Amino acid sequence: MIDESTLTKSILINVVMGRHDGSMLDRPTVTPSDAPIVAPPGLKGVIVTDTAVGSVRGDEGFFHYRQYDAGALARNTAIEDIWHLLIVGHLPDDREAVAFRQRIGAKRVVAPETLELVADLARRVQPPHLVLQAALPLLLPDARPTLDLEHEQRVDDVLTIGAAVPTVLAVVRSVREGRPLSAADPGRGHAADWLAMASDRRPSEQQVRAVETYLAATVDHGLNASTFATRVVTSTGADAAGALGAGVAALAGPLHGGAPARALGMIDEIGDPAATEAWLTPRLERGEKIMGFGHAVYRADDPRSTLMREVALGFGGPLVERAIEIERRILRQFRAFKPDAVIVTNVEFYAGIVLHLAGLPPDAFTSCFTVSRVIGWGAHLVEQAADNKIVRPSSRYVGPAPLAA
Repeated sequence: MIDESTLTKSILINVVMGRHDGSMLDRPTVTPSDAPIVAPPGLKGVIVTDTAVGSVRGDEGFFHYRQYDAGALARNTAIEDIWHLLIVGHLPDDREAVAFRQRIGAKRVVAPETLELVADLARRVQPPHLVLQAALPLLLPDARPTLDLEHEQRVDDVLTIGAAVPTVLAVVRSVREGRPLSAADPGRGHAADWLAMASDRRPSEQQVRAVETYLAATVDHGLNASTFATRVVTSTGADAAGALGAGVAALAGPLHGGAPARALGMIDEIGDPAATEAWLTPRLERGEKIMGFGHAVYRADDPRSTLMREVALGFGGPLVERAIEIERRILRQFRAFKPDAVIVTNVEFYAGIVLHLAGLPPDAFTSCFTVSRVIGWGAHLVEQAADNKIVRPSSRYVGPAPLAA
């Protein structure tokens, strides 16, 4: 019987060899006659594709979009310029930046009849992600399989959907709050327009910049569950609405895009930081997941968490002060309870605080994450479709022995 450690080494040595920065060496050929390789649970540590979109160096606490430090970009770069980088392949010059923003702004405007259909659906279906999934085909009524499209057509499809997602999700919020349907303003920046539509008010410059920083810091992050789901569906040759809809479904899971709201709820539930240990101890003993802490990849500080903490400190106030002390106590208790584990604060802990201070309610946090991550999904869709092979792994049967024929 081969143990899991040996299996993992077998995968990493025999299936693919890669350097820590995500670039690839020669990939050996696996023929049907080769012995099957068993992956560890969750495919942890298994490299399954090549990408030039970006990568994560978990041991270093670093991630990048193409060749650029993603944290530095998030601090200093407009979301549209990062979008251009991921989709087109380079940061835009001044002329390209203006043209791209105009293109995105125009695509953010959704036909009134489509918005009415979205609103009617939102009155019947509660979860925003389900409304969005149903609405994506409305944004591409003549959608064709990516297999049948040229590169520029695929790019246009993902830009059409990515630009319209905040408008659709803002309409869902309008219905929830019983106010007139939100309408996009193509003259505003993407982050500013999303925040204005979602909150139905004129946000401050600080709030807009905070949300833009969050969007910029979360557009892509390695082969996470929603990105992988998007690439798997794209590999079938499906249209962009179907592939990006798969990403939406995966992101809505509480272990993925639903965590910031739960992290903020945890802070509210703890209340006084002095109650942190009493709140946390029984949950650790039961083996519960503590939202906002731990990460599948990072073994050093999550740079996105560091960034969101900076943004939160810029707002200041009692909530931020309380969160900092609660974070300190939780990390201390983790070190005592699991001395051999490396557990860091992840992006969700401070993201929930930042989005709250920017004026978004908790039930809009996952929507905000979607507004960001659909940009990265689009880049991965275009990349997958350009050099495609259908994703078709095998499974290992562990049920009762089959009856003889």
